[in-house]
This record gives sequence, C-alpha cells and structure tokens, in this order.
Amino acid sequence: MESDDMRDFAAEARRFLDAHVAKAPDRTAFTWGEGDDSMAYFSSLPPEEEREFVQRAREWQRIRHENGFGWITGPVEYGGRGLTPVHDLLYDAIESEYDVADTGVLSVIGLGMIGPTILAHAQPHIKDRWLPAMYRGDAIACQLFSEPGAGSDLASVATRAVREGGSWVLNGQKVWTSVAQHSQIGLALTRTNPDAPKHRGITAFLVPMDAPGVEVRPLRQMTGGADFNEVFLTDVRIPDDHRLGEVDGGWTVALTTLMNERATVGSEGVGPVAAALSPDHLSALMRATWTWDDRALRARLAELLVDVLATEHLNARALRKLRAGVAPGPEMSVSKLMYGQNLTQAAHFVSDVLGPRIIADTGQWGTYAWTELLLATPALRILGGTEEIMKNILAERVLGLPKEPVTAAAKEVRP
Repeated sequence: MESDDMRDFAAEARRFLDAHVAKAPDRTAFTWGEGDDSMAYFSSLPPEEEREFVQRAREWQRIRHENGFGWITGPVEYGGRGLTPVHDLLYDAIESEYDVADTGVLSVIGLGMIGPTILAHAQPHIKDRWLPAMYRGDAIACQLFSEPGAGSDLASVATRAVREGGSWVLNGQKVWTSVAQHSQIGLALTRTNPDAPKHRGITAFLVPMDAPGVEVRPLRQMTGGADFNEVFLTDVRIPDDHRLGEVDGGWTVALTTLMNERATVGSEGVGPVAAALSPDHLSALMRATWTWDDRALRARLAELLVDVLATEHLNARALRKLRAGVAPGPEMSVSKLMYGQNLTQAAHFVSDVLGPRIIADTGQWGTYAWTELLLATPALRILGGTEEIMKNILAERVLGLPKEPVTAAAKEVRP
C-alpha cells in the first residue's frame, strides 16, 4: 500500500511537471503509417542537431535540479533530496507521462555510473566540485575504461599512470567511449604497478577532458552515427587529488561503477524501439507486408512477445522488491541479458518479415527504418557486459554451477 509520504511526493512531482511541460501523447495508441517510423537505437543526428539535443538535455536537468528532482537519492549536502530509490522510481514513472527532453546523454553514464563512484571514492573537495555540477546539468561525464586490448577483460588495462611529484602523468588509449565528445570529465582506469597482479596494479583517476594531451576521435558506426569515440591520452598531467580510492586500489573503484552499470542497462524503456515491440505494431507490420498468414512467422512473433512480456514482469518484480525495501537479487542481470536478446530477436524476426525491403528503401512506411535497429544489434549484446560474461555470472553466482575450467594461461584473467 502506498504511504502518505509517497502520495505527497507524487503530488509534488505532478505539480512540478504540470507547471513546466505538457503531457506526452498516448504511446499506447498506434496507427500503421502515422508518425515517425524511426527505429534508431543509437543517435545518427548531424553534429548541429546533436549539439541542440545535448543542450535541451542540460536545460531540462537544470530545471529538475532547481525544483528538487535532479538527484532525488543524492545527499543533501551535494544538492540531492536524500530520498529513497523508490522515490526515484516513482518520479521516473510519473515523468514518463510527460513530454520532456531526453536526458540519457547525461544520465546513463554520468549520473547513473560516474556520479555514484565519485560519491563513494573521491575526496570531499572533488565531490563539492563535480557532483553538484553533474546533477545540475553543467557537466557531463564519460567512462574511460575499455581499451583495444582490454574489453571484457577490463583488468588488462595498459594505459600507464606514472607519479611525478604531486601529480600523475597518463599515457594510453581508450576506446568505445560514449559521449566523450560532450564530456567535461572522464573516469579513467590506469596501470600504476605493472609488477602487481592485474587487479591489484590499477588506479582510477578523474580526467578533465579539456586537459592538455586529451584527444577525442569519433568512431563512425555502421548505423551512420558516431556515438562512440576513441580517446588518446598523451602526457596528460593529473593532480593526485583527482585520484579515486587508493593507489593500486582502482579495481574496487571500477566495481562500484560496474555495479551501477548493471542497474542502468536492463530496462526496455519507452523509446521508439521499445514501442515497436508491441503486439499491435508487429502484427500491423505483418499485415502490411502480406505475411500474416505465414504460420511459422506468427509462431515466432508469439515467442518474441512472450519473452518481452516476461522481461517486463521481471522488471516489475524488481520494482516491487525496492518498494518493499528489499534489494533485488539477480533480476537486473537477467533483465540486462534479456534486453539485448529481445531486441536482437526482434530485428531478426522483422528481417525475415520484410525480406529485401529492410536493405532497400522502397519508401513504404515502417519497413526500411528497421535497418537502424538491425545494424545496432551487435552492440546491444556487448554494451553493459557481454552476453557470455553475464551468462557466466548468472551460472556461477546465482545458479551455483561449477566454474568453467581455467587453463594456466588464463588464470590471471579471472578476478
């Protein structure tokens, strides 16, 4: 049962939203051939439009923050409300009813992963400097973790940090860095002790992205956009007070970030791709392409929709646990795994429904647009933890199955 506190908070949130934005159109209403048929998972906006998109996100985050909804669970001393995760979830549910700017460029990585890591591991004056700026929308943060030779095996990072007096000098290359082109700060994992076991020779630093020696190069995706970047660090000098955690203790810092990453990548969301994974949309697609009478395709559609529905119920179960004050168990890891598999299954199903129309633009509404999702699916099975890694975690730590045999050469890889 909802408490008086929750009812009061919900009423406050609605008053705030009613005063600043309009209600969103009914997302459940669907008519084939009407509206935007985009199926983009990753952005492919031209640079000028992308800058405007980021500015709208910043402005809406600032308005949220000024009205007490910018960091609902954050400590009051850093500009937060000091409320519970349930309040945060309740606000998100209410805000989804309104036509607000998409703030994912700030929230998914910066506010969802880097902010909690700074809060847990940074020195007080660094928290004072960056946390209010991030949750006010003034600063965007990126994650400088992956390298050409350190992806799923993150502990193999080779970017070096060498102490020189009261500073550190960083040299190396990071890759697949989302929103680096918009960021003011980056959280970097570096190798500070090459003689120590891999997990014990890593140190984490906050890197100002405008520091001399930081170079961001966009990576063009096959979807046409450039959401990801490679970042080169050449003699980048970082003060020691920008170090997070202990020297050679960066793996603990990384785990804080990774645990928050699991919680941010797992929900089906409400974007155009999620809205398309509905019985109305997919059955209308089959009727428009004269494939509805294909019993094999209809059976595959049923399997897909069952998986989507099961994932929605799994997310709802985790939400109920949070409302009851119980930390969810493996639900978010399973949900993250299903998230990528559902979208991949949908893209392959639609490819078989459309045939050549998914690779040749005939001008027919709701057909060629699915190419955007199809080209994004390889990334969906990697981001936030590869499927293979997630399955091993669930098998070993949740189901209690034996660990995979580890060869002598691979023993250093395992945490």
